[in-house]
Amino acid sequence: MRIISGKAKGKKVLIPKDKKTRPLKDMVKESIFNIIKHSDLLRSKFDQCVILDLFSGVGSFGLEAISRGAKKVIFFENFKPTLDMLNKNIKSLSFEKKTEIYNRNIYSENYFTKLKYNFDIVFIDPPFKDEKIEFLLKHLFNSNKLNNETLLIIHRHKKTKDYFGENFKILRQEIYGSSKIIFGFFTF
Repeated sequence: MRIISGKAKGKKVLIPKDKKTRPLKDMVKESIFNIIKHSDLLRSKFDQCVILDLFSGVGSFGLEAISRGAKKVIFFENFKPTLDMLNKNIKSLSFEKKTEIYNRNIYSENYFTKLKYNFDIVFIDPPFKDEKIEFLLKHLFNSNKLNNETLLIIHRHKKTKDYFGENFKILRQEIYGSSKIIFGFFTF
């Protein structure tokens, strides 16, 4: 896997060999960034965006965002082997100043309220079998770290039927192979 575009274009990103981590495929990642760039879904300038990357794995989405000019990415990951690779990827790309990593289970406590940033984009890529997405979105909604212009991007299996809560508005959905990408925001 490589960084697709931006200042780190072409640089390798380490990926795990185990089946527990499912890195975002390059085609899906490129499509997401094209939609962000060429649509009116993002209401902030990308180079001013602070991004929250949940279930970040090896960091393929967040690292791509930094390469393309994002201001800051906050990663949440707690699977030790993947977390080690995420740290190595950040160091190999020299992105330490634009990143923070939280080794936390985001379901055990609402850490979002403790963060010092407000977010322009939230990328959520839980395991496909995860059924707690509504719970997670409820914590995000109540965190005071998002507003009605924060773009949420959720990666799910195309057959997954999720309920995102009454305050979540879906703006666009795209299917890529087995992946479904949902773009939306909260109504406050």
